Amino acid sequence: MTPSTIGSSSSRRSNYRRSFEFSDNFSETSDYGVGGTMLPIFLNDLHKNNQNEDFVEITLELEDDEIFLHSVTPAPVPPDTSGDDAVSAGFFSRSVSATSKLRRMFSWRKSSSARPSISGRPSTSDIAEDLTISARDIRKMRAKLQRTRSSAQQALKGLRFINKTTGTIDKNELWLQVESRFNSLAMDGLLSRENFGECIGMLDSKEFALGVFDALARRRRQKIERLSKEELYDFWLQISDQSFDARLQLFFDMADSNEDGKITREEVQELIMLSASANKLSKLKERAEEYASLIMEELDPENLGYIELWQLEALLLQRDNYMNYSRPLSTVSVAWSQSRSTVSTKTKNVVRSITCTLRCLILENWQRAWIIIVWILIMASLFAWKFYQYRHRAGFHVMGYCFTTAKGAAETLKFNMALILLPVCRNTLTWLRSTRARLFVPFDENINFHKIIAIAIGFGIVLHAVSHLACDFPRLITCSPQDFALISDEFNGKKPTYKDLLTGVIGVTGIAMIVLMAISFTLATGHFRRNVVRLPAPFNRLTGFNAFWYSHHLFTLVYILLLVHGFFLFFVHNWYQKTTWMYISVPLLLYIAERTLRACRSNYYSVKILKAAELPGNVLSLMMSKPHGFKYKSGQYIFLQCPTISPFEWHPFSITSAPGDDYLTVHIRTVGDWTQELKRVFTEAGGSSSVNGRATFSQQVQKIESKGLQRLLVDGPYGAPAQDYRNYDVLLLVGLGIGATPFISILKDLLNQLRTTEEQTDSNTETSRSEDSLNSYTSSSATPNLKKKSQRTSSAHFYWVTREPGSFEWFKGVMNEVAEMDQRGVIEMHNYLTSVYEEGDARSTLLTMVQALNHAKHGVDILSGTRVRTHFARPNWKEVFTKIASKHPHATVGVFYCGMPVLAKELRKLSYELSHKTSTRFEFHKEYF
Repeated sequence: MTPSTIGSSSSRRSNYRRSFEFSDNFSETSDYGVGGTMLPIFLNDLHKNNQNEDFVEITLELEDDEIFLHSVTPAPVPPDTSGDDAVSAGFFSRSVSATSKLRRMFSWRKSSSARPSISGRPSTSDIAEDLTISARDIRKMRAKLQRTRSSAQQALKGLRFINKTTGTIDKNELWLQVESRFNSLAMDGLLSRENFGECIGMLDSKEFALGVFDALARRRRQKIERLSKEELYDFWLQISDQSFDARLQLFFDMADSNEDGKITREEVQELIMLSASANKLSKLKERAEEYASLIMEELDPENLGYIELWQLEALLLQRDNYMNYSRPLSTVSVAWSQSRSTVSTKTKNVVRSITCTLRCLILENWQRAWIIIVWILIMASLFAWKFYQYRHRAGFHVMGYCFTTAKGAAETLKFNMALILLPVCRNTLTWLRSTRARLFVPFDENINFHKIIAIAIGFGIVLHAVSHLACDFPRLITCSPQDFALISDEFNGKKPTYKDLLTGVIGVTGIAMIVLMAISFTLATGHFRRNVVRLPAPFNRLTGFNAFWYSHHLFTLVYILLLVHGFFLFFVHNWYQKTTWMYISVPLLLYIAERTLRACRSNYYSVKILKAAELPGNVLSLMMSKPHGFKYKSGQYIFLQCPTISPFEWHPFSITSAPGDDYLTVHIRTVGDWTQELKRVFTEAGGSSSVNGRATFSQQVQKIESKGLQRLLVDGPYGAPAQDYRNYDVLLLVGLGIGATPFISILKDLLNQLRTTEEQTDSNTETSRSEDSLNSYTSSSATPNLKKKSQRTSSAHFYWVTREPGSFEWFKGVMNEVAEMDQRGVIEMHNYLTSVYEEGDARSTLLTMVQALNHAKHGVDILSGTRVRTHFARPNWKEVFTKIASKHPHATVGVFYCGMPVLAKELRKLSYELSHKTSTRFEFHKEYF
């Protein structure tokens, strides 16, 4: 007889598990009146009949003074020392027979329907019902045991009614906020039911809050429409209770509208609709009945038509198991559980922490730093050289240091006016990206460097203009005749007035340049360019991208005036001393050549629209014919011009098609005036509105063609950081909203590479089968060489974070294609929807479970409609980086990001931190288009 095991599952109930021995003499017709005191006698009789040493395991359920049979299973077969298989087989058959006997003997079950009939023997229906309830009770006991192994802290993360910080902020502080809102919302000292959600902080999910209100009201056995402050406080204490049992009971009571302790499918459906409404997921509300059936199928396999509290509890406590269970069905979402090793990111002491921070800063900024340092040194050298040169001129004795300061500032201005053109020579930068110069020059920062130079030009203009207008001009017109005689030759012997200095060629050109550059700089600032500044008509035309674009072309006049201004300088007579043209000639000619190339190429790269579609989230998808000879790399971008809208405006967009495709595609977010007009041209031609979604626009395109509006000009391609993705072993692609566009081309390219590799593998396999063993060996030994010739990238992790569920329609076809082709899990795709409350919030808990169950059963995500499962809220980026480092040790990971600058700082910091704390090297790059 094996030792007994007793485990407590609650204050009133415990499990008694013990193995008993009995023989074949155990009569099926024996009638024991077992129950309370008769149980020891019955067990003792079983123990005496132990001739054949047959074992079964009996699990009993003890509640108060009653004992119920939980389960009877054959015990493991003991080792067969004699080697006689027949003995083992006989042992097993006798154990099974004994199991059936015991099930019929223990007719004193908890359920009255399972009790023996008057004749003393259970009927067939009784036995069937007994077995049904037994299976349910077994799951119930397992759920209770599972609960005892779950930590309370982990459970609290699974069900929150207020917010993530409820457990860390003092209850009194939270109540003060609720009380303040009560005072502003209450009328006559009472808070209405409709304002309950806003009062407790559920302003965006009022329907869900009303469900909470009704559940709490039912506990009072009252129909409450208005609350006093005392009643609200009582409700608040129940909502903010830190006990998982209290939260679970409240969540259960929300669904249990008739208070019978059971939840039917209709009640589950209602709770799903409340959760979908709180998260603004209208599509889920339409399919709430289907998802409610899915929940019932999982929790009510006996088809009794209801679920109880313990079943809902088991579902929530085993959330991680359900989430992990659904992952293997998605070939593009590999479970993190495959790599359990963790990476410690804690520093041992303050010194090491500071050292690591400084090292990260150096490695992160050394390319920018040396460029900026060299640039500053050049400006300082030019300023000092010109300052020293004019320090020994006659003009210094008349105008002093104002004169030398103005000349030094002018020299830096000429240098910067020439340098500012280089960062916008995109063709040159694209070519330089393919050289080794990319290793020490941060070409990704070209626009930022362009802005920094513009700031330096602004400071130079102020220093130069103020030195002239406020200092040396007044000193010149008020100097003594003796001092003026030193420089009279510069002014033909006539002392000028202040008006003469301003109205001369130098004065007019200088003031004109200041005015033009002030206009251009102002309209190029973020507030004006992004249309943040709201001006009354007609001044509202001074804001937006158009104003920025046209005002920037005023620099054509500025450069002409600069050449004139530099030619008529005072105190300089020889042509080789007038160095303005020397500074700007080469950069200006390079820029003119680039613009000429763009104009010629754009006329040659005129494309036709093959398909236009308006997608959810104000996104316009354009499929264009691929121009002959147009070659590009994944991650690059192009400029588009629509002559119908404007013959001068060019706008950059990332290419979303792969280099191997015979067409070009772009996805355009219609947020500006030009993009909105483009959308109108291609989706509302002829007065017909486009259909929102995956619609076809063949009729509209025909109307467009008939009107001659189908023509688009393409300029490019131009280099971007993501085009170098092949230089890395592993890719981490992070896109926010429309920022996913540059990475879709990369995924398609990787997909094409997978398809090519599989075709080569199939070809090699067929060849090896058709040849003899020697040739087969030769073919197999050549396989590593084929792998060596393939691209370096071996794995990619794509994280797409968006706020709108409809965004997943943009690249639904790509995600499904990746899921179908990527059988080896090379590409992992992770979608995150930030508009849904984070996983663990009560408003999204049931949706999370529905999503996991549906993905496990059908392999399809309920939000995106693809095999890529959608997560809620924002990713834990530190956890993401840590797991990638664990999964890919000693690898070089290229981190490519396109989105808001705030997250870029966090990702950049994590890249450099983990590069020095793990064996994995992360290199961060930010996309700008």
